[in-house]
Amino acid sequence: MRSVALLAALTLAGCTAGAVSQRGDREEPTIVSLNPCTDAVLAEIAAPDQLLAISHYSQDPSATSMEVERARAFATTGGTVEEVLALDPDVVIAGNFLPPATQAAFEDLGVKVETFGIASSVEESVAQVRRLGAIAGKHDGAERLARRIEAAARPVSGKKPVSAVLWQPGGIVPGEGALVSDLLRRAGFSSHSAKHGLSQADYLSLEQMLASPPEVLLVSGAERSQRHPALKEMPGLRIERFDPSLLYCGGPTIIRAMERLETIAGQAA
Repeated sequence: MRSVALLAALTLAGCTAGAVSQRGDREEPTIVSLNPCTDAVLAEIAAPDQLLAISHYSQDPSATSMEVERARAFATTGGTVEEVLALDPDVVIAGNFLPPATQAAFEDLGVKVETFGIASSVEESVAQVRRLGAIAGKHDGAERLARRIEAAARPVSGKKPVSAVLWQPGGIVPGEGALVSDLLRRAGFSSHSAKHGLSQADYLSLEQMLASPPEVLLVSGAERSQRHPALKEMPGLRIERFDPSLLYCGGPTIIRAMERLETIAGQAA
């Protein structure tokens, strides 16, 4: 079955060779990104004709980490070998969860694959930006973005931390090793859920929230418990909306997330 799939992919790639050869010689490699987090970075640093396609997730408002209108300026793929080979990229950028068979198919057909994990800190995300810049041959653009991220994520100082809970989709909370937890600390918040022993992806019930509320509740989900009227009756509890698109990716998403968190923290002061 794998041989049949590879043969079909080769045939499709051959049919499109005439079109892609019109790009001519260029120093920077052409790229297809299959990961919404790398989509957002490459959209910032790559040349317009260098990023041949991004993941279809980036054009889905419920899954994107970049502005949908910007994402719609790019072609997308569903990540199949056939779709990607039709674009004839030099490099495929993917997440660590790329199926081994898919990665092997790309490599067997001479397409370089670079994989990226989920950044768990600002430092890891900045390192990924610089690595993507090296892959794309866009060192200067990547360095400019890295410095913008570092400036936006500079920790606040001299203020007492504000206790907060980030209530994510599905009613879960982030752990201490999540990127968004790093951003919360940098913006001047302390994790109320961690204080009560909750870790990565632990479920936080409405009853637990009502029994021990934080100063600020950041709601990213739309579950019934997260919209319960009892929350609005809790004295001293301030409820703020936190866009789910800011939860998981680093890169330029950090800049938008920090702007939102710092606004909320400033109102809590």
